[in-house]
Amino acid sequence: MKLACIVRKQHYQFTSVRDVLAKASEEKSGDHMSKLAANSALERMAAKVVLSEMQLRDIYENPVIPYENDEVTRIIYDDINLSIYDEIKNWTVGELREYILSFSTGMPELTRISRGLTSEMISATAKLMSSIDLVMASQKMKHQAYCNTLIGEPGRLAFRCQPNHPIDDPDGILASMKEGLSYGSGDAVIGINPNNDSVESVTKLLKMTHDFMQKWEIPTQNCVLAHITTQMQALRGGAPISLMFQSLAGSQRANDAFGVNKEILDEAMDLMLRKGTASGPNVMYFETGQGSEVSLDSHEGVDMQTLEARTYGFCRHWKPFMVNNVSGFIGPETLYDGRQMIRADLEDLFMGKLHGLPMGIAPTYTNHMYADQNDQEIAGMLTTLAGANFYMGVPGGDDVMLSYQDTSYHDDASYRELLGLRPLREFEKWLEKMGIMENGRLTERAGDLTIFD
Repeated sequence: MKLACIVRKQHYQFTSVRDVLAKASEEKSGDHMSKLAANSALERMAAKVVLSEMQLRDIYENPVIPYENDEVTRIIYDDINLSIYDEIKNWTVGELREYILSFSTGMPELTRISRGLTSEMISATAKLMSSIDLVMASQKMKHQAYCNTLIGEPGRLAFRCQPNHPIDDPDGILASMKEGLSYGSGDAVIGINPNNDSVESVTKLLKMTHDFMQKWEIPTQNCVLAHITTQMQALRGGAPISLMFQSLAGSQRANDAFGVNKEILDEAMDLMLRKGTASGPNVMYFETGQGSEVSLDSHEGVDMQTLEARTYGFCRHWKPFMVNNVSGFIGPETLYDGRQMIRADLEDLFMGKLHGLPMGIAPTYTNHMYADQNDQEIAGMLTTLAGANFYMGVPGGDDVMLSYQDTSYHDDASYRELLGLRPLREFEKWLEKMGIMENGRLTERAGDLTIFD
């Protein structure tokens, strides 16, 4: 395996596959903080040259975190189809990139080949792609999943209605939820981040959203994004849950910090299939984002993008209904500015889709990051063009509970209108019944909360 090259008469030597992957990454502050990033643009280019000539078998035989040490690595490797891997193991990463971008390669070919790829191979390919490459490759893939409704149909774009409240006040949450629904947001899920993680409080919010959905016959899912073990306790106690949530990461140590592992996820999914309210079979909702392992000091010497790819390799084991990426949520210590945030969103959407996941994006930023609404809207438009399944819907784009910026109910309507996209099929019929939508466009009644009086 070749780990060196000459660029502009300078000799660059790398120490391992992990080192090449890290130094081939586009610049991000979190990789600098971990002392993994390339020291110059030339070193980054040299790493990309080496990576482009590396065979897939080189990556397979050198996992960035050893199989025996890490549960995420074991899940990724144990889920690989070895027959498909054997067909392509002698390809270089550059050849895999050309295959993905070829006119003759479509969704069926990519769906098949993805089963023979480890997450590190998918990350490696993304590192050789420009922003246009990432959009064009992502456009080829649209993965569907079914909970109470079908997500991922071509021509449709969904949103999570996120009516968070700083003190979980039911009246405040209800007002935000009505506003979101009145703008056509909420077909992906009505999902509340709770301030209070107790079983009693979470159960109360689940019952409130479930009862509201029943009363108004809203075809969607409900979820309260407490820790998975809290949701499991609530479910055992009879709380109505249609989607089970958990944040995940790309190393075992980071997942340990999150308080989650394969055993808990297996138990949660089994519980959902037996006691949850959804039709299924896709009943899990995962959230990810570049930089979580860095912020938890659990990166294991691996770059943020590759760890994010590994998170997707871990996620796909449980066939989720939704995976939403929130790169940008942590802050400037992992993604410094809008440019890094936009690049991470495009990489993550592509990598998630090539893992076969029904991906959504939250082009988020924090108030102490060098990014603003313009960066967020650019990221939103590019990832809509690239075929994201869903986005968030937050009142005014300002989450007053989590203190970060995300897409607003109005942004949601704009993304649909920009590309002529429609809500999820069942939800669109409900919007028409309520007089909120007609011929795929919001009516004058959009934003009028009295429709729920």
